[in-house]
Parts: sequence; structure tokens; C-alpha cells
Amino acid sequence: MQHKMYIHNTLSRRKELFEPLNEPFVGLYVCGPTVYGDAHLGHARPAITFDILVRWLRHNGYRVRYVRNITDVGHLEHDADDGEDKIAKKARLEQLEPMEVVQHFTIRYHDAMRALNVLPPSIEPRASGHIIEQMEYVQRILDNGYAYESEGSVYFDVERYNKDHRYGILSGRNIEDIIENTRELDGQSDKRRSVDFALWKKASPEHIMRWHSKWSDGFPGWHLECSAMGQKYLGEKFDIHGGGMDLIFPHHECEIAQSVASNGHQAVRYWMHNNMITINGQKMGKSLGNFITLDEFFTGSHKLISQAYSPMTIRFFILQAHYRSTADFSDEALSASQKGLSRLFEAYERLQRLSTGTTTTVEMKDWDSLCEEAMNDDLNTPIVIAHLFDAAKVINTVHDGKGSLSQNDIDRLKAVFSTYLSDILGLKTEQGDSKYMESYRRAIDLILNLRLEAKQNKNWALSDKIRDELASYGFVVKDTKEGFEWSL
Repeated sequence: MQHKMYIHNTLSRRKELFEPLNEPFVGLYVCGPTVYGDAHLGHARPAITFDILVRWLRHNGYRVRYVRNITDVGHLEHDADDGEDKIAKKARLEQLEPMEVVQHFTIRYHDAMRALNVLPPSIEPRASGHIIEQMEYVQRILDNGYAYESEGSVYFDVERYNKDHRYGILSGRNIEDIIENTRELDGQSDKRRSVDFALWKKASPEHIMRWHSKWSDGFPGWHLECSAMGQKYLGEKFDIHGGGMDLIFPHHECEIAQSVASNGHQAVRYWMHNNMITINGQKMGKSLGNFITLDEFFTGSHKLISQAYSPMTIRFFILQAHYRSTADFSDEALSASQKGLSRLFEAYERLQRLSTGTTTTVEMKDWDSLCEEAMNDDLNTPIVIAHLFDAAKVINTVHDGKGSLSQNDIDRLKAVFSTYLSDILGLKTEQGDSKYMESYRRAIDLILNLRLEAKQNKNWALSDKIRDELASYGFVVKDTKEGFEWSL
């Protein structure tokens, strides 16, 4: 394939030409949610980021196997090796089975993703469904001398690994700094060194989620699941691994070490990480009172927002910032995004109604090529959006009678908006699909044409009633020389 796309590889810290291992097949693994609570902004950004990647790759003819896991065991409260399992804690507090918690919040997560128009992954494995594969992975690391058993738990020997390979290759850290900045053990830990991390943890008597193994009744370490499931579904080597920037260390660093220790080589060619979400300049956190779930955004039920914001407004806001830049949410910024998205949709609606001119008298650009260039430059969605606004100005100029477009140029504009606004950016009107929208537009046009007839017959009462009733439903009706125009 002759498609030149550049992506920023976290491993090399630079943009690289994307060249799949086995064209046209692309293997993509993205770290999914830990399902012990409602989906929030931190879940939305990586989901939308890698949804854009999948859409763009498929648009360019690649066959993408997109694997996004569900973490339903082993994600401990304090760090990767300490504290209570978050799902088990939720289950204990609410007197539920852990899998009841998992099922409830997985359904909620999927509902939120559908609302955001995030395409489902090809495969969505759960950590608890791949315990055998994780045990086998642990055994290979033990056999290769890079792990040790201690009191029923198995730990990765980081210093031993670092003698043969480099631990810290992804994050840029060195092991001396890691050891210096890692909390000192209190003498009760079964680790040899503070820097080591768990591959298998022996379950305490009160621990709910446990499986029998040759080492103990226990559960796999959090870092292990992605290594095992990535290899199962994408092979020992695959193209792209993605997730939030907060996962670079220790999670993805540990994944690299595990794959090298198990198989003798790295599994991933390109590492991609989206940046963090902040709210009013602060990191999102429950202690700061700025932790907002997606459902609270959709319903407007949080104290920091003045109204409900649609899923498409949230998606549009996220796409206005490059995925490697920080995205700062505020009520004002979301309101501005809502208005901006409305302007784009309004221009797209107007484009459907434009009358064909004999010639084009306004300046046309090759927006298709410009948008393609931006997408191939590390998925630069803010530039794509800027090009769409530029094209919208031309549409509005012609709509206002200050120029004309030939049928060929109208068709070109329709193709640009259909491809980039709808297919690639995944933005859609809240009313639904195009077939529904066409019927919806025709119904409103019919009503307004009846109003025109009423005006022509000087039936002012009926004319005003139709206008006022539509206004009460949120429609803005404007009389024009040609008849009327409306927006919602």
C-alpha cells in the first residue's frame, strides 16, 4: 500500500512513518477501563483518540484488528502490588458478587461509548477470562530467570532484567532513579526489592477474587493481563499499543519488560499515548470535587456545569485538541464547542440546499487533500476541524447570495464533509442517521411550506401559530426572499 502516515512513537520520542508488520493487516491493542465505576472523561479521551485511529486506518484500506481489554481483576487501590482490588472492594461494600459489579459497569461503559459514537473493538477480552494464559506467561518468565517466587507470590526481578536489558526504555527513566524514588519497604513485604512488581499475588484470606495456581490461590498482577491478551490475539509482535499517558510508567514499561523476559524481544512496534484531561486547569479527582462522569455531562447534573452537554459536544471538544496535548475542560469551553459544532452542522445542512450556479465564483481549496494531509500528520484533528470551518465559510457565503458554486464543487464539498466530519471525526447530529435526518428535514420543510401558504392567503393567525409552536420546540425560523430557512 502506498499510504504515508506519520505517528508519534512514544518509544522513539519522534514521528515515524507507519509501516505495518503485515500489510494490509494492522494489530492494535488499547488498554481499556477498570470497570468499578461509571465512565468519566478519563475513559472518553483514549476511547475517542483510538477510535479516530481505527477510522483513519480503515478509511485507507487497512484491515484493523482492534483489541481493547476490560480490567476486571488485579487493579489494586494503592499501587500495582498493594491494597484491595477495586472491584472486590466495590462488591464487598455493596454486598454483590464481583462479576455483578463488572457486568453493571461494563454495560454502562458500553452505553457511554455508543453515545460518543465510538466504534466497538474487534475483540474485547476480560482479564478474568484469561487466567490460564497469564499463568503460562508467568511460568515462561520464571523459566527464563527474570522472576522469583516468594511466599506464594511471583515477582518480576527488575534488577536482574536490567543487567541484560534496559528497564525504563519507554519512560526514559533509569533504574537507579526508580529505586531512589520508590517507597521503602517496611520489612513485611515478600518482595526482594521495592522496584520489583507482582506477576502473581497470593490472595489474603478475605480476598474474594482468586484462582488456583501452582504457586498459591491468588490472582495475576495488573501489568500482566495486557501482555498475555495482546499476545493471544495479536501475536508475539504487533503494530500499535495505545493508552493514556499515565500508563507509560509503570504499566507499559512493565509490559515491555515482561514481553522481553518471556519471548526474548519486544512485542510492540509503535507506542501511542494520549495526554491528560484537566478541568479548569486542575487534574480531575474526587477529592477536588471536579470528578465528572460522562452521564453527569449528558444530564447536566454536576455543580461545575451550567447545562447538559450532548455526547457529540464532548467528542467535538476532545477532537479540538491534538491527542498529545492536554485538554482542559470548563463550562465556558464546552459551551463554545457546542456553538462551534452547531455552526459546522448548520453549514452542512445549508450545503444540502444550495442551488447550483453555472460557475464557481468563490475561492475553492482542495480541502480533501488538506484534511488528508492533517490526518496523516499524527492524526491532527484540530487542523482538520479548522479546514472544515474554512469550507463552511464558503458555504455560508454562497448561501447568503454573495457567490455561486458549480454542481461539481458542491459535490466536492459534500464529499469532504461526509468523509471528514461524519466518517473520520465521527460527528453526527443528535437526531440520528442520514436516512432519519432526510425524513426529518422534509417534515419540517412541509410544515414551513404550509406556513408560506397561510401567509400568501393572509392567514396571519395560522402563520404565527406555526412559527411560535416551532419556536417553542427549539426551532429558529427565518423568512428570506426565497421563502424560509430554519435551524434547531
